[in-house]
Amino acid sequence: MGLDAIRAALPEYANDIRLNLDATIGSSALTSPQTWGVALACAVTARNPVVLREIAAEALGHLGPEGVEAAKGAAAIMAMNTIYYRAKHLIGDERYASMPARLRMRIIARPGVDKGDFELWCFAVSAVTGCEVCLTLHEKKLRGSGFSREQLNDALRISAVVHAAAITLDAETALA
Repeated sequence: MGLDAIRAALPEYANDIRLNLDATIGSSALTSPQTWGVALACAVTARNPVVLREIAAEALGHLGPEGVEAAKGAAAIMAMNTIYYRAKHLIGDERYASMPARLRMRIIARPGVDKGDFELWCFAVSAVTGCEVCLTLHEKKLRGSGFSREQLNDALRISAVVHAAAITLDAETALA
């Protein structure tokens, strides 16, 4: 099943998304665990049951149970962080920048996988949620730790395609 099930579920008008699933997840400058961690974290964030279930099933073989939990953890922590930091940024009052978050984020210190991979998955989720502050912070950390722009671009491409598949299937369900 996995990606095959998602491709089969996509309507004809979303053929570009179908093709891009293979072009992004199937061919990337990222390692297999990095690729599947990005896909899974973004599937959790996009919240479509079909996309999430199928990507999670296929990701298990590339990530193992610890990697699956870490990718879900990246999505969970970023669901909180992207709301908080994007809101502070959008308010536009610099006094909020000096206020501490006082939000627990222990998983970031001990994600259960390579910290660079976890950071990459957080970066990808930041793209889906549109948090400029988080995107900028994670991009800087990743570039500083040796990730190339090509790798980060591939993570963004995967994020975009997984999100597009989820949105399309949500629309089809709503219209059915």
